[in-house]
Amino acid sequence: MFELFQLRCFVTLAEELHFGRAAARLHMTQPPLSRQIQLLEHALSVKLLERTSRSVRLSAAGEVFYRDAVSILRHADQAAALAKRVEKGEAGRVTVGFTAVAGYDLLPRIVSAAQQRFPMTDVVLREMVSKDQLEALESGAIDIGFVRPLSGAGTSTSRHLLLRDPLVLAVHADHRLARKKDIRPEHLQDERFIMYSPDDGRYFYELVSGLFASAGVQTRHVQHIGQTHTILGLVRGGVGMAIVPASAMMLPFREVQFRPLWRSGIVAELCLAWRPESSNPAVEIVAGFVKQHFSGTARGSAVPA
Repeated sequence: MFELFQLRCFVTLAEELHFGRAAARLHMTQPPLSRQIQLLEHALSVKLLERTSRSVRLSAAGEVFYRDAVSILRHADQAAALAKRVEKGEAGRVTVGFTAVAGYDLLPRIVSAAQQRFPMTDVVLREMVSKDQLEALESGAIDIGFVRPLSGAGTSTSRHLLLRDPLVLAVHADHRLARKKDIRPEHLQDERFIMYSPDDGRYFYELVSGLFASAGVQTRHVQHIGQTHTILGLVRGGVGMAIVPASAMMLPFREVQFRPLWRSGIVAELCLAWRPESSNPAVEIVAGFVKQHFSGTARGSAVPA
């Protein structure tokens, strides 16, 4: 079997058709170049060159072999360059977990920017709740996650706060509270509420429950739902009202109005999570890029008054 170096020698000689010039391009002398061509012809059992004392030209077989040899060398160079980029974290594949709310605005912007910055890195998206993301990070099923800071979630992942999303009241446009500029705790007393699920929506369930408890508000929980878009669909249908992150205002529910709460400091946090000991070099590179360019991003904070 021939070697890549022999192919390089042959391709260079085929382009120069002169042993002296070809040897100079290869930074070698003529005798070892002639030897490499002989070894290549012997390996192929084919005469690639027609030689005379005054000229060198390709044989018919050499003409055909030259085209394939150029292609082989090009692919070999590309493979070597790609391997180096993967080792540096500039190419490869990164699997990213995300919550549904993160997918409304932040995630599309992050993925778009990452694709432009790392065009040779494939970003594979997996939608899942924060609890499942943390488990997937531990098992290696995903490389990076956009998660909520769940209480009692002890993992070995590194985390970085990306944004704080204010909570707002979502109410049907025909409801009396849709016309109020200032929502006070007593306005919500005994109202029908669509709550987040304590399982699939645990982070928001604890956040909203804590808000109600601190304000001394009793509401009627008519449904417990895991996903924000489903909650807003029920609000649009008049099933009840809900407290959701302000980024949900980007969803096209025209019959739903959003009002600011009595406490502006109530926010939902979203963190970037990854395993620092990951064997995937692209993880640290992509995570560093996200931290640098998207930390402190706040969307949906401008709530209609």
